[in-house]
Amino acid sequence: MLSYLQGELHLPLTKAANTLTNFAGTASLTPLIGAFIADSFAGRFWTITAASFIYQIGMISLTASAVLPTLRPPPCKENHMCQVANSSQLAILYVSLLLTAIGSGGIRPCVVSFGADQFDETDPKQKTRTWKFFNWYYFGMGVSILVAVTVIVYIQDNIGWGWGLGIPTIAMGLSIITFILGYPLYRNMDPVGSPFTRLVQVIVAASKKRKVPMVSDPNLLYENEELDAGISATGRLLHSKQFSFLDKAAIVTNEDNLKSPNLWKLNTVHRVEELKSIIRMGPIWAAGILLITAYAQQGTFSLKQAKTMNRHLTASFQIPAGSMTVFTIVSMLSTITLYDCLLIRIARRFTGLDRGITFIQRMGIGFVISIVATLVAGFVEIKRKKAAITYGLVDKPDSIIPISAFWLVPQYGLHGVAEAFMSIGHLEFFYDQAPESMRSTATALFWTAISVGNYLSTFLVSVVHKYTAKPNGTNWLDDNLNKGKLENFYWLITILQIINLVYYLICAKFYKMKPIEFRKKEEEGENGVELAQKV
Repeated sequence: MLSYLQGELHLPLTKAANTLTNFAGTASLTPLIGAFIADSFAGRFWTITAASFIYQIGMISLTASAVLPTLRPPPCKENHMCQVANSSQLAILYVSLLLTAIGSGGIRPCVVSFGADQFDETDPKQKTRTWKFFNWYYFGMGVSILVAVTVIVYIQDNIGWGWGLGIPTIAMGLSIITFILGYPLYRNMDPVGSPFTRLVQVIVAASKKRKVPMVSDPNLLYENEELDAGISATGRLLHSKQFSFLDKAAIVTNEDNLKSPNLWKLNTVHRVEELKSIIRMGPIWAAGILLITAYAQQGTFSLKQAKTMNRHLTASFQIPAGSMTVFTIVSMLSTITLYDCLLIRIARRFTGLDRGITFIQRMGIGFVISIVATLVAGFVEIKRKKAAITYGLVDKPDSIIPISAFWLVPQYGLHGVAEAFMSIGHLEFFYDQAPESMRSTATALFWTAISVGNYLSTFLVSVVHKYTAKPNGTNWLDDNLNKGKLENFYWLITILQIINLVYYLICAKFYKMKPIEFRKKEEEGENGVELAQKV
């Protein structure tokens, strides 16, 4: 898309980069809306279906803008004078991207949780498969991205943008048909009402009873299994000592009707603990933002670096700059495979955990590797600029510097390894620690972290571009990278990530897992005996 915005619509680098990060940010923010719709009344299947059709319309519109000459500016002239896309042409682009962003809002938070719903958590064997599902879900997504950045990018560069965008559009249409045809096979969870309403009810009830004395024994707090049946099918949340001021929402007074309580005045312990779980997840959620900010540079400035370097594999074939992310995807896929097939088995011997290591530890490893990735990126940029100086190409930004683009492989590869650890660990964390009735919402938080990370990238790029400008018109993120100071931008992100790692370690140390009582049923003669296991 960066190549499309610059090469076809002739947008400046910073505007093109910010357009993409803003689009990525919006596409990762809309999942909050999709999750709300799915968890409240529509259910995950119908939310995915409706959102997929919206996404399809956006793809058709985007493909049309690449095919119809009137929807894009004319080609650049021989003297490199280019006409930037006008307001109406940009409007078509923005509407197309907006539709796909809205469609993503219904697909992203629901697909992974809908897939995990197909396993029964009350069955220990199936619960283990749930964690394998996260690895292989991400693996499948990685394979599709690999096809996109190789086959599709090659088509875009060598055949045309009509086919380059048309093929994904056709593929999306086929996927919608396939998904709908599978409806009879799915295990569907019924929506149980707005999770946000329940959270607000707890806050309001606790506020109204703020002057009521706290009970001496937590067992005296209000419980109603019948009322909570729809939102605690796999297990009931138990009382925790954190955020005890919220417990007042579950204190029973003489005014309360225990059989049919007013939930704006009295809530169960389970509902109070739902809110506590979401609050506890907040600091860990925030820690994932900067990793996305660092990762976002691969689609913008790292790609720009690749465009200035020798990408030839043979005398007649060179890797498209947009395909350099293949090294990120390959390293991510390799890491996931190695992790699932080997590392987990080794780790089990030391930890005794089915998943090898906790998702908290998995995320921490990802943070460390991401720091190394941006550090390496800075040193590679210094080497690239020295080569530009050596060959006298500083003032020729469109010239290819005789230095291999494979120098970029370490930074691309390290980002892939970091994502395999951090992103999947983050996804596991949200699904596991969220209340069961809010799992679409929790998965949306994963995408929201991606959203904020992309917006933060836009903010950093804009601030750095503005405050590093020199009187001669150059700045750190100059369109001519040979005159800019891109390595300083990478150093800045590295420093921010180190600070973020310290913050994460503090959050991880004080984080408390949600207290839950899992229920499972076993057949004993003709009667089902309900067993409970506290975790």
